[in-house]
Amino acid sequence: MSDSVNVIVAELHTLRDYLRWATSRFQEEGLFYGHGADNAWDEAVLLVMPSLHLPWESSPDLLNARLTPSERRRLVEVIERRIRERVPAAYITGRAAFAGLEFIVNEHVLVPRSPLAETIAQEFQPWLQQYPLRILDLCTGSGCIGIACAATFTDAEVVLSDISPEAIAVAEQNITLHRLQDQVSAVESDLFANLQGERFDLIVSNPPYVNAEDLAAMPAEFHTEPALALGSGEDGLDFTRRLLREAADHLNPGGVLVVEVGNSWPALEAAFPDLGFTWLEFESGGHGVFVLTEEQLRLQREDLQ
Repeated sequence: MSDSVNVIVAELHTLRDYLRWATSRFQEEGLFYGHGADNAWDEAVLLVMPSLHLPWESSPDLLNARLTPSERRRLVEVIERRIRERVPAAYITGRAAFAGLEFIVNEHVLVPRSPLAETIAQEFQPWLQQYPLRILDLCTGSGCIGIACAATFTDAEVVLSDISPEAIAVAEQNITLHRLQDQVSAVESDLFANLQGERFDLIVSNPPYVNAEDLAAMPAEFHTEPALALGSGEDGLDFTRRLLREAADHLNPGGVLVVEVGNSWPALEAAFPDLGFTWLEFESGGHGVFVLTEEQLRLQREDLQ
């Protein structure tokens, strides 16, 4: 252990000490926050608490708890790794929160952060006209969106789909973590390739949608995430175009498609000006999520080809 680490471990003793020190170090090094936190203090909480096997929202009484020497050394290690490698806290702890639930994550999946958590909490109202008995989470990654849907619609069958076998492995871990094996399944598939003949009442997707220019300009933290899950061609819409062409064949009558396209929404509007997207608004922040019905997609099928 280096002399500098020895000094820190000798001088900092409580949970409060390490949260404060991490916050100062993050500020000093100019880290980027965009994976569950938007400031240095919250980032410190996301990193420090799971590293001590404590809930993120623990009692404030714990702040003055003294840490063991091994715990203090561990915190110095993870805090300095966050700075040195510019890797999101969730990849260091292996845990992330979404829609009030905890998920296993690693470098094969995006860190959960979609504004769709708010839409799930609202049960996709007022767009869903009937209780969804079958739900598909397309480009599922960790499975967070589909599993949150399963927790909301407890009588629904939920399918998680992703082109990445590594992502499917993470999603399956999260199915087990939440004990949803009887309700949720995972399928490796490029779009609908391995879902032929299957139809759903609700298809939700947070696909790759970052355009080439934005992808190149992203802070270092984002470049530790799988590029396959972020970039989608020059305008960010390569995958979404395919999805729009094929979705109607996999939605039941009255079904709904909900897709996040982020900053690529103006390009999508320009590409399909007559499609009639409904763009969602979020109280908690976020943008670029549209809703289309099965009827809209079916009637506009020719324009989508």
